[in-house]
Amino acid sequence: MPEHLINLKGIATLKGIRFDKKRGMTLGALTTLAELERSTLVKEKCRPLWDAVTVMASPQVRTLATVGGNLCGAVPSADTAPPLIVLGASVKLVGPKGKRSVLVESFFTGPKESVLQKNEILTEISIPKPSEWASGAYLKLMRRNALDLALVGVAAYLRFDSNKKVCKEAKVALGAVAPTPIRVFEVEKALIDREINESRATEAGKAASGVCRPISDVRASQEYRCSMVEVLVKRAVLEAFKRVSS
Repeated sequence: MPEHLINLKGIATLKGIRFDKKRGMTLGALTTLAELERSTLVKEKCRPLWDAVTVMASPQVRTLATVGGNLCGAVPSADTAPPLIVLGASVKLVGPKGKRSVLVESFFTGPKESVLQKNEILTEISIPKPSEWASGAYLKLMRRNALDLALVGVAAYLRFDSNKKVCKEAKVALGAVAPTPIRVFEVEKALIDREINESRATEAGKAASGVCRPISDVRASQEYRCSMVEVLVKRAVLEAFKRVSS
């Protein structure tokens, strides 16, 4: 245990949701999951993140739990991590030596480990301005409908051409299937410059299943997690496509 604990709740700049048309969205590290869930801006501009917070914990817990806390815990099943990775988000870390920005994709180094140094705090999360003709989705596999950790978490982000048919950019990230949340570049390459359909989404799911490295534990076996990665990646890709098309 540390010798001293400092309460950060009184620092107003660590709270809130801000959106700039040029720079995108900024989330204070102490912004609660409930505030993200209630935000129409988050739902409209950062749909995978909104999907994630709506299936986390319980309404009571979401009023207290923060987006910064979920990231700093650095557990492989952290629900906000895959959505923030596919959205290209970065975190601002502040300490005695100054400030630095780190992509969420590079933030995690191992189970419950991150690049956050001993005397640093995470102050905010920055999400780039969303592209036109783009959307995403986050899907979570749980044993219960609430108050449960992810057995598998999948986030997908797709950007299309002006006809909303050919995928021009793809990002897919997985949670709870490796020591850290991971991007699956093999899946992304298989989607870019191609039309998205049932067959293509099935191929993406199979590719993702082949690269995940989950553990077997009391909640699920390695084989089951890998098989469900295949299913959820397919569904997430099709859901992202559906949201852009509509």
